[in-house]
Amino acid sequence: MSEKLSSGQKARSKVHSFDDLFNTSTDMGFGHSVQNEKYHVEEINLSEMHEFPNHPFPVVDDDEMAELVASIEEHGVLQAAVVRSDPSGGYQIISGHRRHMACMKLGYEKMPAVVVEMDDEDATTCMVDANFSQRKEIPISCKVKAYRQKFDAQKKKGKITATYDELGEAAGESGKTVQRMLRLSYLSDELLDLMDVGKLGVVQGVSISYLDEDDQQLVLVAIEDTQVNMNKDQAQKIRELGESKSLNLEVIRMLLTDKKKKERKYTMKSDIISRYFEEDATDDDIEQVIVMLLEKWKEGVRNG
Repeated sequence: MSEKLSSGQKARSKVHSFDDLFNTSTDMGFGHSVQNEKYHVEEINLSEMHEFPNHPFPVVDDDEMAELVASIEEHGVLQAAVVRSDPSGGYQIISGHRRHMACMKLGYEKMPAVVVEMDDEDATTCMVDANFSQRKEIPISCKVKAYRQKFDAQKKKGKITATYDELGEAAGESGKTVQRMLRLSYLSDELLDLMDVGKLGVVQGVSISYLDEDDQQLVLVAIEDTQVNMNKDQAQKIRELGESKSLNLEVIRMLLTDKKKKERKYTMKSDIISRYFEEDATDDDIEQVIVMLLEKWKEGVRNG
């Protein structure tokens, strides 16, 4: 058991991952985890706790938040937040943004937290893994931004040798999914928003992510104008035109609204053909006669 610090002191310990702060075998859902005993939990003023810079996980006042508020009101905060010192004063929240909001809604002045020393890269990795572990539903736009932050942080730390599977481990996602999320980080925020509401698929988004910023804006305008959900072939064609510098708004609109004509086939029975053609008539001969007769019929219909 760590020694209890006197009033005003802060627990300082260097860590490198979220698992260093908590028992990895413990459920990370709120109300069910137990802090690792080597880290000291203290009460910190809510006003001193600030959102993590560029935090990719929005804190939403929804039904889950209402449940969290009710749980904290009845049982207190059973899982301490994790924070680090903020250079501008106070603390940056690494894990506990939702608990912080719940305590604010309840009118509390303080909440329990563990204060740790982390550099920007370790703090970013810890923040992303904590949110992936604790949140039930994460919009794709949030996942994209979170994976990009974690990837860049690990790259800066010289850990780029980590596999995509390892990057997705905290979220329980495959390396292939992580690769796609990183590719989608080149999409504009507006197109990522369309993915959140199901108006742009993942595969389509990957294709569009290869376009430059101006062409992506054209795609956004075309989707909003036509209200069409792009298919994979259309997305690939748009990518190809973008790469050849042949893309404009009208072309994108035409591609999105183009409906392939259904191929029609008709086979005439051989006994019917035998009534009108000699046995030595070739397929080309038969086709020419049929087309000629159909043209005459069509002209007669037009003239009434």
